[in-house]
Amino acid sequence: MRSGGQESHNDLSGTVRGPVVQAGSVHGGIHFAPRPGGIEQTPWQLPPLVRVIDRTRELAALERHRVRAAREDRPVLAALSGLGGVGKTTLALRWLYTLRPRFPGGQLHADLGAQSSDGPEHPAEVLGRFLRALGIPAQQVPERLAERTALYRSLTAIRRVVVLLDDAATAAQVRPLLPAGGNVTAVTSRRRLPGLTVDGCCPVHLEPLAPEAAVELLADTLPDGRVGEQPEDARALVELCAGLPLAVRVAGARLATRPGRRISTMVRALGEERRRLEALAIDGDHDVLATLDVSYRALPRPAARLYRLLGLHPGREFDGSVAAALCATGEDDDGGAADSLDVLHDASLLVEAAGERHRFHDLVRLHAAAKAVEDEPPDVRAGAVRRIADHYLASATRAEEILDPQHRTMARDYGPGPVVVAEVGPGPEAALDWLERELPNLMAVLQQAPAAGFTTVCWQLADALWPLFLRRKFYPEWSAAHRAGLAAARELGDPAAECRMLTSGGVGELGSGNPGDALKMFERAAGLFLAADDPLGHARTLNYRGLALQRLGRPQRAAEFFRRAAAELPAHGDRRAGALAALNLADLALEEGRAEEAVRHAGAARGTLDKAGDTYNAARAAICMGRAHLVLDRLDPAEELLSPALAALRGLSAYEAARALGVLAEVSERRGRRQLARDRYREALDLYSSAGRSRSAGAEAVRRRLEPLKRDEPEQ
Repeated sequence: MRSGGQESHNDLSGTVRGPVVQAGSVHGGIHFAPRPGGIEQTPWQLPPLVRVIDRTRELAALERHRVRAAREDRPVLAALSGLGGVGKTTLALRWLYTLRPRFPGGQLHADLGAQSSDGPEHPAEVLGRFLRALGIPAQQVPERLAERTALYRSLTAIRRVVVLLDDAATAAQVRPLLPAGGNVTAVTSRRRLPGLTVDGCCPVHLEPLAPEAAVELLADTLPDGRVGEQPEDARALVELCAGLPLAVRVAGARLATRPGRRISTMVRALGEERRRLEALAIDGDHDVLATLDVSYRALPRPAARLYRLLGLHPGREFDGSVAAALCATGEDDDGGAADSLDVLHDASLLVEAAGERHRFHDLVRLHAAAKAVEDEPPDVRAGAVRRIADHYLASATRAEEILDPQHRTMARDYGPGPVVVAEVGPGPEAALDWLERELPNLMAVLQQAPAAGFTTVCWQLADALWPLFLRRKFYPEWSAAHRAGLAAARELGDPAAECRMLTSGGVGELGSGNPGDALKMFERAAGLFLAADDPLGHARTLNYRGLALQRLGRPQRAAEFFRRAAAELPAHGDRRAGALAALNLADLALEEGRAEEAVRHAGAARGTLDKAGDTYNAARAAICMGRAHLVLDRLDPAEELLSPALAALRGLSAYEAARALGVLAEVSERRGRRQLARDRYREALDLYSSAGRSRSAGAEAVRRRLEPLKRDEPEQ
């Protein structure tokens, strides 16, 4: 190889794994860094594909739209509308699966829940899941919708992805979820969404299948020759199914389990059911519901019972442990939950979801709930709802115990039935993942509990969610859970529960940027602790109140509370919390220019936290000391403190590691090591960005210090 008139050799031999760069001559430094924001992931979330019958025209329209949009270098957006069960999702999947080779960056999928009894999904919640699927750690997902949307579009601008948004309620719900770049989004909704046309959307409305196509679908579902042998009955059956693919598949699955039964038998059964099911009609779907009712009546007794009790589940999907909880009545064995779930899947009454989970189609869920009302007495329904709630409460409490074994878990109140606990372990990461995965169900149970007659479950479930909220920062759910829990505790007249909801909820309000609301909650808790003669509980509120006052811009008043907390907490048995109060005093002193005082307070806090095994907060105390030494121009002790603190924090907190790096960069700058300072400032900015804090005061300070260093940087 010749470079610049000189001959050079660039050979590579042996076994190489990972990226390889070959170059003739290299000038300056080479840096390899992971993508900021987390581990690179490629999500493949689309549900399994099933055969599509007679949608050639619609598929062609979708593909023409994609090609035209790609030619014009704009995003691809299509909205598929139509009646429930008409096959919107099936068609969207068929189209999107053909695009996988063109879009290797992954496939994202979300059920937006327009028909859910809990109301539609908020775009912020969906974006949180999408960001985590794309590799952003949960604790680094921004709090606000606008920030989540911006980060999502930044990530998708450099990837080739397809997105399926199922069951949308409105165009406004969809817009924040649209990816950037030339990516593809398919939206399904029972409603037409004309508002999306301004976004360049291609609308595709699906009508029920023509009789010939519906008969073909029936033959695909029932491939034993009966459709060809009984063509008139087959046509009559699909007409009773209104040409809806869902209904046709359910009818075919039912017939498949009875190989000796003639199609005419189901035709007669459906005809007899139509009048009786008027009350269950949704958008005129009488025939779909009649089909479901016939399938339900043919189920074995254990599966039929599980079917109707699962209709009482308040969430959109569930795993096998919920079915086990519903079957664990203490009565004679009606058949295993797993066997009954298999029966329901075989009858096309349940749909597989990711991670060995299950869900109902919307119409099927409504049908199951209606059958529970028709076929179960009120006390049985109430017992089933309570067993579902107890299952989630006990499982969340088990996760809490794994995550915080020394946390003061308050007593739990369960109903009379057997309590089934899910497998949430074995370790902390698995327990956190379980809590995050089940958060929609946990929130649904929590909100349902007071009206269902077990108010204690409401605040106790909010309490069990504390480790998840503290670590992964689901601030909207944090606030909603504790508002509901606080109302429940007050309704019960339980001051201890009320104090727990006020303090835990107040910490969430602080994180959400609402220090005024947090202060009111902490002050209310302080009054209750005093009335209950609980000095330790009251002392803990002192530290919380100080933090709220500091964020409200009242540093002198905050310092008074921190001093009291630092003195009272150890006196009442909590030395670690007292050290955290001392660390808060140190931070406040440093903000006000009292560096020697900051060194003293932070040093005392660091020693106590080290002894308590609190590596994270001990490192935070070391950063505070390092900052104070830098103010005092003591560069050697500053670096001696900051370097090990940075090493300890890298795997724990990107934000705190960025703070340590920023101070270390300033140490390097003062020593005249300008290139090292530039490198450290840039790495600090990367960490601030990955922590979702690129606009924080610390990040802005780093940018200001980096700018003059960049101007005299040698050209590469």
